[in-house]
Amino acid sequence: MTDKTRQTASLSAQQVADYLQAHPDFFVEHGNLLGDLNLPHDSGKAVSLIERQVAVLRERNMDMRHRLGKLLDNARENDRLFDKTKRLVLTLIEGQDMGDVVDALYFAFDKEFDIHYTSLVLFGYANKIPSSQARVVTVNEARDNIPDLLKSSRATCGRLGDKEKQFLFGKDSAEVGSVATIPLMHGTAFGLLAIGNRDPDYYRSSMGTLFLGYIAEVLNRLLPRHLPRG
Repeated sequence: MTDKTRQTASLSAQQVADYLQAHPDFFVEHGNLLGDLNLPHDSGKAVSLIERQVAVLRERNMDMRHRLGKLLDNARENDRLFDKTKRLVLTLIEGQDMGDVVDALYFAFDKEFDIHYTSLVLFGYANKIPSSQARVVTVNEARDNIPDLLKSSRATCGRLGDKEKQFLFGKDSAEVGSVATIPLMHGTAFGLLAIGNRDPDYYRSSMGTLFLGYIAEVLNRLLPRHLPRG
């Protein structure tokens, strides 16, 4: 065995792979070798290295096109959500009284955003808060029925117990699978906004709550204007 043969025999597969990676134009300069190279294919047949490379590039291209398509779909959905949210906010601002604001909220959530169930609970005395679709309870009632939902100013998502759902959604509580809630704050909590979905896994603890938080911020500034003072 010659020295050259022994040197060649001592090369490992990793060394060959490293060399080819460092010299990507190797087969351009040694094109005559391509005819002798074969790689196993999923079908069991043999294909040339360049055919395999083309197949890999095609798969990568399809994957990139799929990712780009998802990004474009998300962008279009975000545009639609922004337009609907803008219309809702403008309508809320134009409301002349409590009834206008709450009716606009319920209508948009139902017709524009396809939210299955909406519940707006305000804390106070029924004979002091103007009539609207909002439900009015005392602070003590809220603390007795939904204490955990009032502990944070942030939105929460997930499944609720039967008592909590009954308090928030009344006759529709049995149909509610998952819920997203956020307290309404103006110095202190003056209410709670809740939305429900029939799917138990629709509102999950890991999902984003940017939209609900934004609407709550708008209500935090609008509703106190229509609440009784003192």
